Amino acid sequence: MSHNNTILSQMQKLIPRHEFHSLSEQHDNKRRAGALSRWSQFVAMFTCQVSGLSSLRDIESALHSQRQHHYHLASQTISRSALGRANETLDYQFFVSLFGRLYQRCANRSPKQGFAPGFDLKEKLFSLDASLIDVSMKLFPNANYNCMKAAFKLHVGLDHDGLIPAFIAVTAGKVSDQTQARSFEFPRGSVVVFDKGYASYEWHASLSQQGVSYVTRMRDNAKFQVIESHATEAGGSVLSDETITCTSLRASKQTLISVRRIVFRDETLNKEFVFTTNRFDWPATLVAQIYKQRWQVELFFKWIKQNLKLKSVVGVSDNAVMTQIMVAMCMYLLLAYLKFTPHFKQSLQQMIRLIRVNAFIRRSITELFHPPNEALLISRQGGLF
Repeated sequence: MSHNNTILSQMQKLIPRHEFHSLSEQHDNKRRAGALSRWSQFVAMFTCQVSGLSSLRDIESALHSQRQHHYHLASQTISRSALGRANETLDYQFFVSLFGRLYQRCANRSPKQGFAPGFDLKEKLFSLDASLIDVSMKLFPNANYNCMKAAFKLHVGLDHDGLIPAFIAVTAGKVSDQTQARSFEFPRGSVVVFDKGYASYEWHASLSQQGVSYVTRMRDNAKFQVIESHATEAGGSVLSDETITCTSLRASKQTLISVRRIVFRDETLNKEFVFTTNRFDWPATLVAQIYKQRWQVELFFKWIKQNLKLKSVVGVSDNAVMTQIMVAMCMYLLLAYLKFTPHFKQSLQQMIRLIRVNAFIRRSITELFHPPNEALLISRQGGLF
């Protein structure tokens, strides 16, 4: 019988160890001998995500009960005090860099996202959005969102090829979506779709200058002037298709380009939507279909909040919370990397459930997702008698 390490160990081996240590040398200053290593910190926080643990004490107890596996995990003995110090002092930006490396590996393996019939988009598509992660105002006064609660904000640019996060940032809850969006560098020739929360004429113009196409909804109070009206099909879903220029006081102080305004009626919802885009060559119906794809980023936020350890935090510092969130995002990419393997057919939710109950079991991860045929097992057992 072949030897297998634990499922947890096999998942962590998906991360090239030399790249991990190279990033550690770039981000971490020289530390005292005997201090908890960056890898041991990652093992502990990754275990927290895999097992759904609720506190540093739970992490310590879980790893202490599995001491016989520490060798294969290449981990030090972990105490809650040492882990707490590491989460507070070791910069979470390390895991942002690790996330970037993992995304590149996933992107090279991810399939081209299949869209609905009739929706033919050649360019790479990203959905941009942000979601709040509530925390205690007493413990995190710097993250106050309003007088009622405190929260951190997770900003995501979702790559529709594989539906994996390509851009990630964690900020205090009050940081505006627009401010963070400006730091994301979308590849030239790609398409970005976002909602009204990113209404900034200046940023929209900068996307056009970078060669990035965008689709968004227009605010109800927007002021504009129609430059040209384009023909639409009578009785169709497209009510109007126009070239406009913005005429608000703020817009008049900036050098802006003309944009396209489309009024689309969704017969299913019996509702009208007003879209703007910097692409004039697309059919108007394609613009509406692109915006509809933005719902995928909403489903992404729903999934991670239901299946990863984000609703309760295991640290009491901003850096510790951001570390926990970024490790969760790294775990999502590892799950996606496994899912992109041709013979893995389970959904992400099925995969994380199987991993959660088998984390410290010595078994091939391939066999975990593809158990032997039941009839074959019965025939083998019958041969013993």
